[in-house]
Amino acid sequence: MKTAVRCWSVWLLLLLAIGPGRGQAQTSNTFQVAQVASRGGGIQLQWSNAVAGLAYTVQFQDTLTDGIWRLAPAEQPWPTASSQWLDAPAPENPTRFYRVLAVPAAQRGRLLSVTLSNTLAAAQLAFLFHLAGITITPQYDVQLYKVDYETISPWGARTMASGALVLPLNTTNALPLVSYQHGTLTVTNQAPSSMDLTGEVTVGVAFATTGYAAVVPDYLGLGDSPGLHPYHHARSEATACVDLLRAARTFCATHGPPLDGKLFLCGYSQGGHATMALLRELETYHTNEFTVTACAPMAGAYDLSGVTANDFLSGRAQPNPYYFAYLLAAYQDVYHLAPSLADLLQPPYDTSIPPLFHGNADGGQINTNMPADPTLILKPAYLAAFKADPRHPFRLALQDNDVYAWTPRAPMRLYHCLADNDVPFANSQVAYASFQSRGATQVQLIDPVPTADHTGCALPSLTLAKAWFDSLR
Repeated sequence: MKTAVRCWSVWLLLLLAIGPGRGQAQTSNTFQVAQVASRGGGIQLQWSNAVAGLAYTVQFQDTLTDGIWRLAPAEQPWPTASSQWLDAPAPENPTRFYRVLAVPAAQRGRLLSVTLSNTLAAAQLAFLFHLAGITITPQYDVQLYKVDYETISPWGARTMASGALVLPLNTTNALPLVSYQHGTLTVTNQAPSSMDLTGEVTVGVAFATTGYAAVVPDYLGLGDSPGLHPYHHARSEATACVDLLRAARTFCATHGPPLDGKLFLCGYSQGGHATMALLRELETYHTNEFTVTACAPMAGAYDLSGVTANDFLSGRAQPNPYYFAYLLAAYQDVYHLAPSLADLLQPPYDTSIPPLFHGNADGGQINTNMPADPTLILKPAYLAAFKADPRHPFRLALQDNDVYAWTPRAPMRLYHCLADNDVPFANSQVAYASFQSRGATQVQLIDPVPTADHTGCALPSLTLAKAWFDSLR
């Protein structure tokens, strides 16, 4: 048996973030590699002149033609405050290039503000649930709080995010905590913390009125959080959700009600993807803080680089072509696929599409400016390269956000309807098969209503997930 020779090349870049946003990159003559060594089958980097108040994120490219930098695998959470970093088990590629980003460190999960937004009586909720077709009997009045808290950006820099915290009133019992991750939103002020009861904060309300403490994260770039929402960026979906859990736990510890230590996760559509990313993050890096009791990802695009990309490239008319444009805009912002989003688009989309992602246009408005085949907004040469090159930068960015190649430990039920025409059912099949092959025996794939479309599948999935959680309380 031959042993592959691994040649490791390390590139370092000092990234100094300005304020809560992305920041500006510049090289530093004093920021240097102190050591590159093999350890435990992985690679350890050490750098000199670590600075108090900064944190460090390591990124990689497998080749210098990758075109994008991705977050490197690691055994510890990112970013790190230390001046060393250990790769996870060595990658298959014989060459890997690294860079280190230095960014303002965050006090992750620190409460910035909590505002009581509304109090709803159980009788009011019974009326609202009846109108919405929700078959839940409210037990408690609830209070809705808007929470602002400190978290990190996709580059690991200090930033802030917001979300909803919903608590039952007049209960002396210790409560389980549930985190519900919402679906796709493009309008900033429609995030759950706006407390619009026609939106998905209602899921948190339904949990709270039956005896849960519920959080509903806005994610980055929505609600009070600055910048463009990094749509389907798995790691920042996860870190924003982890830090809201921390903020909620802090608030409940000081203001009540007490929590009983049980933790449930669920989410639909984009929220299914975010829920899967959140469970992976918690079970990889935060087992000393959280133990997940059960997890219910629903109708998520877990296989972005495979099933989802191939569906976009199939040429079929998409029910919501704006999903593709949203992914492209978000990944341009995170991975810098080109100098600007407009540089990826052909006329007239190069001028009509970018302004639609400033937080004011909803999905329907964006759809009216899109072709039914959303890939046609791309420049022909870029589209041809995306189709032909399995290592195209956009496909690598999608691959970086696949969320099925790991082994969940918590009990999981994947809910998805076969007739879903927005998020192909095959996403859940790929995830389920991957988990089964890795020995995850507590994972099930459930189709609540095989004939239901993406919208029609939501309420049956949520109803089943809640009933399952109730049985585990």
